[in-house]
Amino acid sequence: MSAKTTLVAAISAPLLVVAALATLAAAIAAPDDSASACALGGGGAPQHFADLSTAQLANARIIAQVGVNMGVPPPGEAVALATALQESGLQNLTYGDRDSLGLFQQRPSQGWGTPAQILDPVHASRQFYVHLLQVPGWRSMPTAQAAQAVQRSGAPDAYAKWDAEAQALAAALAGNLVCSAGDSGDNTKAEAAALDAAHYRIPPGTPAPIAAVITFALAQLGKPYAYGATGPNAYDCSGLMVASYARIGVHLPRATYQQVNAGIPVYSVAQLKPGDLLFIPGSDGTPQAPGHVGMYLGGGTLIQAPQSGQTVQLSPLRQWADSLAAIRRIS
Repeated sequence: MSAKTTLVAAISAPLLVVAALATLAAAIAAPDDSASACALGGGGAPQHFADLSTAQLANARIIAQVGVNMGVPPPGEAVALATALQESGLQNLTYGDRDSLGLFQQRPSQGWGTPAQILDPVHASRQFYVHLLQVPGWRSMPTAQAAQAVQRSGAPDAYAKWDAEAQALAAALAGNLVCSAGDSGDNTKAEAAALDAAHYRIPPGTPAPIAAVITFALAQLGKPYAYGATGPNAYDCSGLMVASYARIGVHLPRATYQQVNAGIPVYSVAQLKPGDLLFIPGSDGTPQAPGHVGMYLGGGTLIQAPQSGQTVQLSPLRQWADSLAAIRRIS
């Protein structure tokens, strides 16, 4: 595999989320140039990171999230992040040395998956962890040694320079990051929301396509609400649903009043499953013609793009329970 040394780093900040339990599949947002200044708090001087684009931030978050959902011990997340920093600069590259692709520059010819699979950040992350967990004694190895045991790179010492940065990034993703305002307030909000996903786990038994839908939605946390937007840099409530389900080839109607007739009805909150669409009147609708939609994630949690001035966020289901107008299951 090739060694690439694109300068990268930095990540999100916390909200708390009531969690459920485990598995993941997904994709990431398209890149843009937004970033913000963040520092890892704690004792001593704060650890500062370089700027990350939204896409790099989403990739780092997915790498860590997959590790959490697979039950990989925290050192493994740092190993994976150091590897991706070195191999691709946390970018989902469509090129590389010979047939190397993706975040970890994995090769289809070496059994890492098809090109399409390798370019899926969740598949790529999962494959990295599967191979890492098969390395005897990896937890006691230096980060660079563990990374090399998986990657078998022609530049085995290249991973070491990312060790401290990857450790700090992994700690930040675990929830101990403070972000300051940069060029844009929206950037700070995006960073502030981004770590919710690190504490959320998709319930076991969730079908893989729905897990992919949810994971895509989670990767949009912190992006600003914009009326009429369907991504990749902003969403309105129904636009987030459209973009999330599009990841698995399901084409939802564009507007909330149309989506309320999509799929099949669910008649009770007790019957809710991850991926179900939840409809409430909102500020401009009625129970008969709801104006707002979110997606149920499991564990009493939903994801939504609320309104102008706010960002894609996780919310407790209980806040919607009394005003639910409809529930639809997309199949």
